[in-house]
Amino acid sequence: MVATPHIDHRWDVEPTEVAAMVDRMREALAEAHIELDVRAGGEIALSRLADLDPAQVNAVRLGGGPYMLLECPHRSTVGTEFPAFVHRLRDRGEWIVLAHPERSPAFQRSPDRLSALVRDGVLTSITAASLLGSFGSTVQSFSLRLLREGLVHNLASDSHDADRRGPELLAGLQAAERELPGALGMADWLTSHVPEAILVGDELPVRPDLPQQRGGVRRWRDRLRGSGT
Repeated sequence: MVATPHIDHRWDVEPTEVAAMVDRMREALAEAHIELDVRAGGEIALSRLADLDPAQVNAVRLGGGPYMLLECPHRSTVGTEFPAFVHRLRDRGEWIVLAHPERSPAFQRSPDRLSALVRDGVLTSITAASLLGSFGSTVQSFSLRLLREGLVHNLASDSHDADRRGPELLAGLQAAERELPGALGMADWLTSHVPEAILVGDELPVRPDLPQQRGGVRRWRDRLRGSGT
């Protein structure tokens, strides 16, 4: 499990201190005889990234590997600027995973922007609870569309605590299976095989095929219109 505290101006986490905090967690787990390997990382907000020096960025790359986890904006006002900035990061050679793009209004309105980023080598990580409908029907429908169109590389818990937002993955895939048969067959790829490749910077394993679905785009457009978005 990779610990990814928010690296932003709200929580003001110092990136170079994350590893020490993770080490304390590892010690506590060992004392409790819990066999869980926790590694350091961080979910970097665009507004904070410009303030970080290379050492700070490197301190919160996922598991010490080459990838940074970049938070997708929830506000529409920065939607048009964000994809262009990510493209510039890619041009500089950055390895990027986007956190919860399914919850970003800008990508919901313009999925082609997300597709272009994926073609440019950017990876995406969606939240399991999005597939459950925990963030609303628009996010749920868009999550399913991204899965269907091969624009998802990782399923994450985005866990914040043990109760309201715990580290649950299976329930999200079970919910997706009802709407998108074959989703459960991607479980290992989304939660194990790709994350392992991300941590070490390896080439991604081949994506499992999903059964062909008819009417998927039309259903998504109908639901989006019905939501008033």
